[in-house]
Amino acid sequence: MIARIEGKLIKLDSDIALVQVGAIGYELMLPGYCVSALSDKIGTDITLCTMQYYEGTPGGGNLIPRMVGFLNAGERDFFTKFISVKGMGIKKGLRSLSIPISTIAAAIENADDKTLISLPGVGKRMVQQIIAELKGKLQTFAAGAEPARPAQVSLKPFEAEALEILIAWGEKRADAMELIELASHKHPEIETAEELVPLVYRLKQGVEV
Repeated sequence: MIARIEGKLIKLDSDIALVQVGAIGYELMLPGYCVSALSDKIGTDITLCTMQYYEGTPGGGNLIPRMVGFLNAGERDFFTKFISVKGMGIKKGLRSLSIPISTIAAAIENADDKTLISLPGVGKRMVQQIIAELKGKLQTFAAGAEPARPAQVSLKPFEAEALEILIAWGEKRADAMELIELASHKHPEIETAEELVPLVYRLKQGVEV
């Protein structure tokens, strides 16, 4: 099993990194917080702790090998516990980790459902399940975090304007902020809410922008 990769970060998308190791390019799935942390590392050497799994149905003969990357071994260990929660799974777990691991762990330890329900794809029932199964088991990961405070995202004025437009049109604040961050990362040249909002909806619909 490949447990760690050291190489040059060649490409970074919303949930995928391409790391060049010698003549081989490895594609790794990443949690959201990890994408943000690596956004300024393209073209430089990085080190990621990894885990592997197979996607597909064993009986169907179409198993596809996948690799997931983390900034350190502790985050990988947390993820292993996190996806053990009934109904979570690897892909859902990766998508939901949009804020630092220590913040999420502290929220679980303190039964802070407001922070947990702000995670992408995590509803009220899943929050209850996470707390029921993991509370009391994550003290190590929560060390140094501020459990009662959700992560604060600093928005530029036009991004804040776009956020208010999206909320007025019925979008959930947490989902809208995630999409705004992704759209702005993909298109740093955007400077107005009028340009940003249509891109957000294209991302939500799964259209490449």
